[in-house]
Amino acid sequence: MALFAWIMMAIALWHFTIWLPARFWGGIVGAFLAGVAGAVLVAWLINGLHVPGQNETHILTALEGVPGALIGFGAMYLEGVRRGIAPLDL
Repeated sequence: MALFAWIMMAIALWHFTIWLPARFWGGIVGAFLAGVAGAVLVAWLINGLHVPGQNETHILTALEGVPGALIGFGAMYLEGVRRGIAPLDL
């Protein structure tokens, strides 16, 4: 159940990437995948390589996915900047 909470938190934060210039490596899909992967990986490490079950999951469990999602978004953004992806001119 915690895995579901971590993924949902990453998706919720991903929706706010529309306010950033479109410079993510892999586009918005790359940001999505990196956010979800980062949230799951970091939250899994926070929990000591253990995924809490349904009875161990509480509301703060979802917040454990926030740092990883932000790290994932940042990594894809910086990689896009490094590769010279220009922001879309809309």
